[in-house]
Amino acid sequence: MINHSNTISTSERSNNERQYAAIYASRRRHMVITFSLGLIILFYYIFFFYFNGLTPEQMFQGLDKLGQYFARMFIWRNVSQWPFGYYFTQIAVTLGIVFAGTFTATLLALPLSFLASRRVMNTFILASISVVIRRLFDIMRGIDMAIWGMIFIRAVGMGPLAGVMAIFIQDTGLLGKLYAESHDAVDKRPSRGLSALGANHLQKHRFGIFTQSFPQFLALTLYQIESNTRSAAVLGFVGAGGIGLVYAENMRLWNWDVVMFITLVLVLLVMIMDKASELLRKKYIIGEDIPLFNQPIQHIEK
Repeated sequence: MINHSNTISTSERSNNERQYAAIYASRRRHMVITFSLGLIILFYYIFFFYFNGLTPEQMFQGLDKLGQYFARMFIWRNVSQWPFGYYFTQIAVTLGIVFAGTFTATLLALPLSFLASRRVMNTFILASISVVIRRLFDIMRGIDMAIWGMIFIRAVGMGPLAGVMAIFIQDTGLLGKLYAESHDAVDKRPSRGLSALGANHLQKHRFGIFTQSFPQFLALTLYQIESNTRSAAVLGFVGAGGIGLVYAENMRLWNWDVVMFITLVLVLLVMIMDKASELLRKKYIIGEDIPLFNQPIQHIEK
């Protein structure tokens, strides 16, 4: 017996393919492109491992060693003898480096971001200044924080000052660029309205631009503080002070249990700062409901 339902469905499918030939062709092209990209990525990984001489044996040996390290991380020995005071002191130093570097960078990046904004610098001469400021931001953020740390260690010596300067330089470039882009994305209509009311340039930048870009300014600053808390640990490896030095010492001594303890403390600090950032964003970006002023109606007797 002939299954009429299948015959009908096949016929309808053929009609649909003829009727919507362009859609089906686009779908086939999409499938071919996706498959081709998958093959390119696969061949890239094969070439990468072959070019660098990485063999499956090395990979399995590395995974085995990694498993041993993780096993040592979760077996804590002689905890009562650990110098907790020293650990927490270095964590406090790291937080001090982070806040000093990030806040200083914010204070400089904010005014420079207006000079880098195409919305603010909208004439030929001012646009030239904007290009120079943007290239300066590229240089400052184009060099990794650890490299800036090594440069400042040679200049001012080992210690927290080098770490603060490294964070300050990189964050000035990064935050300045992001602040400038947030200024460029604001709506033009408030500035036009302020111009119609006779506002000067400073008032238009303050109330027409920064009022709109403030949520991005606050969110980016808070996120960068969280990010720098993680990144500042790397500065200790190059001698810029903080908890990174404790990391380096205990890794060299194979004290992976101490490394895990410090890592958990840093993760807890990041979680606390994330919660504080959420509260600040809720208060200053989302805002709070304000009850309307209900003036009592006075009945006037005639």
